[in-house]
Amino acid sequence: MVTSAAHARVLSGMRPTGALHLGNYHGALRNWIDLQYQYECFFFVADWHALTTDYQDTSQLGENTWQMVVDWLGAGLNPSACTMFIQSKIPEHAELHLLLSMITPLGWLERVPTYKDQQEQLNTKDLATYGFLGYPLLQSADILIYRPKFVPVGEDQVAHVEITRELARRFNHVYGRESDFEAKAEKAIRNLGSKNAAMYRTLRKAYQETGDADALGKARALLEGHARLTLADRERLQGFLEGTGRSILLEPDVLLTATPKVPGLDGRKMSKSYGNTIGIREDPAEVAKKLKAMQTDPARVRRSDPGDPEKCPVFDLHRIYSSEQTRAWAAEGCRSAGIGCLDCKKPLIDAVVAEIEGIRARAKEYEDNRDVVRGIIADGCEKAREAARATMHEVRAAMGLGYR
Repeated sequence: MVTSAAHARVLSGMRPTGALHLGNYHGALRNWIDLQYQYECFFFVADWHALTTDYQDTSQLGENTWQMVVDWLGAGLNPSACTMFIQSKIPEHAELHLLLSMITPLGWLERVPTYKDQQEQLNTKDLATYGFLGYPLLQSADILIYRPKFVPVGEDQVAHVEITRELARRFNHVYGRESDFEAKAEKAIRNLGSKNAAMYRTLRKAYQETGDADALGKARALLEGHARLTLADRERLQGFLEGTGRSILLEPDVLLTATPKVPGLDGRKMSKSYGNTIGIREDPAEVAKKLKAMQTDPARVRRSDPGDPEKCPVFDLHRIYSSEQTRAWAAEGCRSAGIGCLDCKKPLIDAVVAEIEGIRARAKEYEDNRDVVRGIIADGCEKAREAARATMHEVRAAMGLGYR
């Protein structure tokens, strides 16, 4: 029995630090739009995370949060196909963050690759705060509280998910030991039914005796898709399978997603901090003006100078927006100086503007009906909080906090 993709949960979030640009769109949001039709997707506005670096000025935080949701809806997130919510509306995130902080070694946070990197890049801000040091822990709480199967990331973000997996293992090791664990696990196996129970025992033996990773995956899928198991029994059988205690917090897997290189107007990575962005709802005339002035191969000083597409940031955008035929035309024209840079940019400008006009039109419908947007988020928060409460019920009980 294998769990279908539609039953596997995916979770991801974005910080509301201002209007979304094409780098955000192609780096994450475009993947979300595809994933919402393949998995059970939870997407959240990480407004608490925005405070880790911008706590001194929160004047725009509320508006940025709602504008981000409008951006998502305009770009193509479908509230009927995914769950959208706001982090700070689910207080269980903060509770799990606090409880995880009790067992997290300080060195784990200090070794996160981006900790020192961001301190250097954002050296004009005072980041000597626990909030900044502890943001990976909050991020882990955001993930673990929804028990997702996958977290979609690019290759450069895998380390963020790994610390989450380590924290889940540490929590389960400390709090997943029940005095009558094996007896409860055996009882739970019987609840699988005779056929599935036999399959579970066979797969468990294969994994524990030979390290058969395929058997482990099949056993996990059997448990995830079994309707007769309670949540607690599913956790026990997960731990029994792996030779540990009860798995209260589940380790998420990385879902590597395509993240095309999106250059900014100056050739560097598109980023608000560089001031080189194109907004996904920007005025089309302004977009065309920006692209016409966008940096190209510096070797092309005159119209007659040949260029190298591999050194031209405009060609990176052609890789995203243009057909193979158009890319071949642009590359050949650049190398031979058969076309000028403005000629090369014209089909690209048409494609980018067409996409942005579509997003703007859809977003305007929501912008003009803010109550509809609030309703979507209210529904999403209700669903998200129900899932978060279920996890916290198990966490509190495991930590001895379930007393009355």
